[in-house]
Amino acid sequence: MHDDKSHDSRRDHYTHGYAEPVIRAHAARTVQNSAEYVLPYLHLGMTVLDLGCGPGTITTGLAELVTPGTVIAADIDPGILARAAEYAASQGVATIDFRLTSGYDLDLDDDSVDLAHAHQVLQHVSDPVAVLCELRRVVRPGGIIAIRESDYGAFTWHPASEGLERWLELYVRAARANGGEPYAGRHLLAWAHQAGLSDVQATSSTKTYVAGESARWWAGVWAERIRASAVATQLLESGWASEADLDEISQAWLRWGDDPDAWFMLPGGEIVATV
Repeated sequence: MHDDKSHDSRRDHYTHGYAEPVIRAHAARTVQNSAEYVLPYLHLGMTVLDLGCGPGTITTGLAELVTPGTVIAADIDPGILARAAEYAASQGVATIDFRLTSGYDLDLDDDSVDLAHAHQVLQHVSDPVAVLCELRRVVRPGGIIAIRESDYGAFTWHPASEGLERWLELYVRAARANGGEPYAGRHLLAWAHQAGLSDVQATSSTKTYVAGESARWWAGVWAERIRASAVATQLLESGWASEADLDEISQAWLRWGDDPDAWFMLPGGEIVATV
């Protein structure tokens, strides 16, 4: 693991934090369910940057697809990098270079990677255009920048739930207080243009949780996270919610997840930019 510290003094506040229920939820992400739009641009032997690698499940999938090429896993948290390294080792993948580095000032040379990927990262930074400019710096001419971001403002569910409405209101408030943009999906194309990227394809895709196992899983994820994560701590410390409020939201999630008509759609914006 490459452990040089980032040269950039900025460190945005990550709204979700690194509590176990957050990491467990993020570890369910794979290339196939979270980065399928990138697949046509991957080939054997290329060098890929995975910015904000988290627990490493997408990263390891990318490495398996480009071996004998290298994937550079970048994150700002040493604990989550260690978790990602453990996962890669458990899968027998040894072609990942783990780096503790910031998206504002990557510990990489100019024109040194073929493809830069980020999943659910730009929504958490205070200057997404600066991060895109940094990705543009490290990607070789003709290379690819591929980004996917959720759009919380377009989340849709059934049946109606005052508890889920309150959850969304509080989450958006917390994320924006941290300098993030939870509606990031709709801004990606504009941010890319502001970063000087002109050859940009913009698309979208959705993830849907429906009644049964998938809805109960999604409900359980947020029922736990709203009570035991950095979001919960922020809401309590800010005075925006009480323990009783968060308990009620948690129960509302569980009630929704058990409903035989439960349906929840998460839309995401995507861009593929050629440098």
